[in-house]
Amino acid sequence: MDMDLIEKQTRQAMEELLAELNYPEGSIFLLGCSSSEVCGNRIGKAPSKEIGETVVKVVSKMVEKKGLSLAVQCCEHINRAIVIEKEIAFKRNYEIVNVVPAEHAGGACAIAAYAHMKDPAVIEFVSAVAGIDIGDTFIGMHINHVCVPVRLSVKEIGMAHVTAAKSRSKLIGGERARHL
Repeated sequence: MDMDLIEKQTRQAMEELLAELNYPEGSIFLLGCSSSEVCGNRIGKAPSKEIGETVVKVVSKMVEKKGLSLAVQCCEHINRAIVIEKEIAFKRNYEIVNVVPAEHAGGACAIAAYAHMKDPAVIEFVSAVAGIDIGDTFIGMHINHVCVPVRLSVKEIGMAHVTAAKSRSKLIGGERARHL
């Protein structure tokens, strides 16, 4: 795999997505990524440590620069749990679970995030304001309601399909209500 291309595609997708976001500092941004799909294989069948590290490195730097907090979704084998900084988990009163991402139970990006973070923790659920999904990992379960797609010009990273989402507040109150 051409790692320079993976890095370039990831950076471009993130630039486009982050340009669409206007959330308070510290809001959670979610990354879901199948390194297997990036390589052109079926999800979960050929994890790549190198791809995981490359994607996490790019995304984490860009998310941090925007003032957001990174959360990385694990694979289905540990119920799409989330790797996040322990400090954030404590601040938000998220329950920490006892698991460490591994190659076939967590995924390459979750492993990279766990290694990269200052003091990582794993939680079961998160409420992220936005996220990027590389390889159809289905991040929607961890995006705030109401989840809104963001159309990117980058449709693939490597061989993996890419989608992105942001969230907006629910519009409630019926026809007489006023909304921002």
